[in-house]
Amino acid sequence: MQKRSFSASRSGVSGGALVRRRALLGTAVLVVLVVCSGILAYVTRDGRSSPEHAAAASSPAPGPSGSVSPGARSAALPGPPSTHDPIAFAKAAAVALWSYDTRSSSQPELVASLHRWLTDEGQYADADSVDRLVPSPLLWGRMADSGQFATATAAEAHFPESFTRALQADPGAISQAYVYAVTVSGKQSISWNGAPAGGAEDRSATLAVQCRPDRPCALAGVLPAVAP
Repeated sequence: MQKRSFSASRSGVSGGALVRRRALLGTAVLVVLVVCSGILAYVTRDGRSSPEHAAAASSPAPGPSGSVSPGARSAALPGPPSTHDPIAFAKAAAVALWSYDTRSSSQPELVASLHRWLTDEGQYADADSVDRLVPSPLLWGRMADSGQFATATAAEAHFPESFTRALQADPGAISQAYVYAVTVSGKQSISWNGAPAGGAEDRSATLAVQCRPDRPCALAGVLPAVAP
C-alpha cells in the first residue's frame, strides 16, 4: 500500500527532509488518533508474526512455476468502494491489504494499487503503514517463483471500545479530520504451486478510515497494533 516527491521550501529545507517530515506527520496523526480515542497503549498482536514473515514461513522453497501458466492473470487489483460507511470501507480495505497474487502482479503494482485506497489529504495519509504490510521485493521474488497468492475474507468489523467511549465523551472531536478507528477480523488463505489448498490463518487489524460527510471514505492508515 504511494511515494510522493516534494520540492524544497524557501527556507532551504531539502526535499529529503520534507519527505521525512511528511512521513513522520502521517505517523503522528495515527498516534494522536490512538491517544484521543482512549487507546492508552498499543496492543500486542498476540504473538502473530508480521505478514512478511508469515508469507515466508508459508511459502515453499523457490522452484519452477510450471503449474501456473505464464500468461495466467487474475482479476484486476481492486479499487476502493464508494461508500460513506467506515465499517464497510474498513472491511473492504482489510481484504485488499491481506490479498495478493504474485502470478499476475508485481510488488510495485500491488503497492501502487493499495495507495489508491489512501486519502488524498496528505496530512492524514500514512502510506508507510500500508507499505509495511506488503512483502519486500526480495521476498516477493521468492514467492513468485512458487506462484504464491493469497485471498482473504473479512468476517467482522467494529469501532474499538475506547474509540466509541471517546466519541461519546466528545462527539465533536471527530469533526476536524473525520478519521475513525475500525478493527477488522477475518481470514487469509495462502496457496502456491502444488498446494492449491495451501493454508489459512486468522487475521485482524485496526484501520484508520477517513469518512468526510461530502465524500466517500478513504484509508488514512493502519495502526501498528490491534485495538479491541
